[in-house]
Amino acid sequence: MYRVKEIFYTLQGEGTHAGRPAVFCRFTSCNLWTGREQDRHRAICQFCDTDFVGTDGPGGGRFRTAVELAGAVAAAWQGQEHPRSRPYVVCTGGEPLLQLDDAAVRALHDEGFEVAVETNGTRPAPAGLDWICVSPKAGAEVVLTRGHDLKLVYPQAGAEPTRFEELDFEHFLLQPMDGPDRVANTEATVRYCLDHPQWQLSLQTHKYLGIA
Repeated sequence: MYRVKEIFYTLQGEGTHAGRPAVFCRFTSCNLWTGREQDRHRAICQFCDTDFVGTDGPGGGRFRTAVELAGAVAAAWQGQEHPRSRPYVVCTGGEPLLQLDDAAVRALHDEGFEVAVETNGTRPAPAGLDWICVSPKAGAEVVLTRGHDLKLVYPQAGAEPTRFEELDFEHFLLQPMDGPDRVANTEATVRYCLDHPQWQLSLQTHKYLGIA
């Protein structure tokens, strides 16, 4: 059984693939907090702003099999066919690797999708993923130490960039923490990237554009 908050078609808003059309498949549940405001004070990740509780979002629900889940993702894709562009799905959450498994990845591939995951890196990844983006959180051990994007929300006390820069990733992205201090955090992130060129700036462009 796969429990999904929502499935929707949009543009990828952040990271190396920012601007790319994608179906987002947002799984319920996370191992760093419950998603309920009354529990935020004891969450490992204090700054999460994503609603991943329940299965009541657009396209969400409980899917009994990987094939059923992949069919729902395929139904959400709205892009025209093109020989140089495969349909793209971003599996996110919550923490998607609590549920995403080999069978789901195979089923999504069978539907023609390139499969990406956005994860906190505390769980091992299933085989066959086409793109792995790890976003470490202070206080949580990273076990997924190789992939494509290492996307660090900045600043986080206890999750300084130097702690991750030797991991096996193709891209190291620094993303300003949203919230009341977003302007100051953005200025600090820009300065850090200028001083440490291994890191490049990642912005949450979907929030600036006002899209999901």
